[in-house]
Amino acid sequence: MILKTFLLACLCLSVCSGYAQAKTDSIVNKSSKVIPTKGSVIDGKLFKPGEKIKPVVDTLDVKNLKDLHEVAELDKKWLEELYSNSLFDTIYKSVRELDYEPVDYPELSTDTLKARLERLNARTPFNVEYNTSLESVIKSYLKHRRNSIERLMGLSHFYFPMFEQEFDNQNIPLEMKYLAIVESALKPRARSRVGATGLWQFMYGTGKEHDLDVSSYVDDRSDPIKATKAAGEYLNRMYRIFGDWDLSLAAYNSGPGNVNKAIRRSGGSKNYWNIRTNLPRETAGYVPAFLATMYIFEYAKEHGFQPERPDFQLIQTDTVHVKQMISLHHVSEATGIKIEELQFLNPSYKLDIIPKVEGKIYSLRLPRKAIGTFVTNEDKIYAFANAEFEKREKQLPELANASANSEIRYRVQNGDYLGKIARKYGVRVSQLKQWNNLRGNDLKIGQRLTIFSKNHGVFSSSTSTKKVINSAGKQTYKVKSGDSLWTIAQKFSGVSVQNIKDWNDISSNKLKIGMTLIVSK
Repeated sequence: MILKTFLLACLCLSVCSGYAQAKTDSIVNKSSKVIPTKGSVIDGKLFKPGEKIKPVVDTLDVKNLKDLHEVAELDKKWLEELYSNSLFDTIYKSVRELDYEPVDYPELSTDTLKARLERLNARTPFNVEYNTSLESVIKSYLKHRRNSIERLMGLSHFYFPMFEQEFDNQNIPLEMKYLAIVESALKPRARSRVGATGLWQFMYGTGKEHDLDVSSYVDDRSDPIKATKAAGEYLNRMYRIFGDWDLSLAAYNSGPGNVNKAIRRSGGSKNYWNIRTNLPRETAGYVPAFLATMYIFEYAKEHGFQPERPDFQLIQTDTVHVKQMISLHHVSEATGIKIEELQFLNPSYKLDIIPKVEGKIYSLRLPRKAIGTFVTNEDKIYAFANAEFEKREKQLPELANASANSEIRYRVQNGDYLGKIARKYGVRVSQLKQWNNLRGNDLKIGQRLTIFSKNHGVFSSSTSTKKVINSAGKQTYKVKSGDSLWTIAQKFSGVSVQNIKDWNDISSNKLKIGMTLIVSK
């Protein structure tokens, strides 16, 4: 009986299973029939002929990532700060016009200052002794120049490591690094009223004595590493003469002859503070400014300074030897590094052009992240640079015929320098000097310059005959802030910078925000 019951149950299950399978198969067969249509199936959806397909945003696309506009503006201001000479002008004036009058600054008592100067004097070979003149300078800086000093502290994170390394090599007190702040406000292209140039303010002749090359393209006085090496050599020469670092500082500024005269007029005294009144006015304020700067940097934390660090440190950069003539603008196009950053890292190239001269080696300093890109693609980059140089007007090295060009009146703005203005209008620095009777490279904000620019005339007169580009049926791109031909080309597969130039009938690399470019055939 049990066996019959078991067999009956199995038979029922078999029938049910077959029924279910048959039902499933009927559904599959029904849905697998192909219905003919003239449309197209894309991603499982039917689209009729002529029906527009809306693009789907690729959330993983990394070619069109954008920066925050507000933060980008802050970066721009920081770069302008790095490259501006306004801070140098402020410090240069303050050193010359120190008056040593008492300054009311209750945050720093005289007793506290004396104690700190005593501790500072114990760990440096400089004569850091309290006197009322030094107290006046320190308190004046803390009260009136706090913002300037905080910005200098930010810059020092980049420059001080290279100063310390070179001074250590030459057995010079490491505190000598503060001299560059008094000399140039850490501006590699700073230039004094008498022509002293660079971080360490070398005159032309003194620079030549220390193998600092100065030519139409290159000024080694603005090269941080080469100029620091030369400054160390010169300071050691002064120390061998005077045997005192305070007097060596004074001699660095005014020359050993003026220091010897001050010693004679002071009855043979060799203490800086005793001969200070017999030194030139600028030198008289030189050592106090140096000691005040040293004190404030050494006790920055106690005075609540919070400096902003630069985007990269010296150790985050590297150099590559240049094999052919190339412009920093070409490097910027190829690597995506901002031109202001390249100018900051390579201040010795006066026209932002790295020359190729037989028997000389010139280096390009780049952020480490760009070194690989440059070295891997250097043949393409040099070819691009050569093509750009070939397009340059052949008469640029010659003095242009002023009468054949349009006259422009240009007003100097903050951050301007002759090389920058010359590039803007396609002329040479020597031409700007000739047209405006300039002996040096100094410019003042608001100063008017006369410029005879051939390019300007072409641009202004070409508006009526501008060629119209037909963009019908072609892919276009609207230029945004921060774009360059190089970065735009990278957004579209198989498109080169030269393609974009050819398709849009443009010859230069300059773009305007909002202009529309053709980016396909």
